[in-house]
Amino acid sequence: MLWRKFNGDPIQLQITDAVEDVITRETTAGYHLKVCIGTDSQVKGKETEFATVIVFLREGHGGFMFIHNEKTMLKYSIKERMLVEVAKSIEIAYELCDLFTLYDVDMEVHADINTNPQFKSNEALREAMGYILGMGFAFKAKPEAFASSSCANKVVN
Repeated sequence: MLWRKFNGDPIQLQITDAVEDVITRETTAGYHLKVCIGTDSQVKGKETEFATVIVFLREGHGGFMFIHNEKTMLKYSIKERMLVEVAKSIEIAYELCDLFTLYDVDMEVHADINTNPQFKSNEALREAMGYILGMGFAFKAKPEAFASSSCANKVVN
């Protein structure tokens, strides 16, 4: 998986090593970190692009993120696409959760799913919430899910 910084610079390390470097650097600098992981997608013609972000929040001092983009020609219903977004977020959260436990960093998985039943994405809310909570992760949906609905949304082409 290729990850990059917001400025476009590629991350050369494995993502677990890069995240561990960030945690040690930021905590040594005196910051208390919280990490939010989210994915958003956009359909353009026959192509669906997913953007997954790892957002590092320095309590009271802003934040930054790592980004991974992925394209596919698979066709999804809205519910399937929402659940694929959640699966991509859980995949990276699971890969990194031991680091967060080791360094006592709070982590949330954000789902770009509306809590309002009038929106189509709401169809996937129950399954997504069960999936994320079942994995033992903290969960946020819209409007609190800024990692997916704001950060990832900005970097999905």
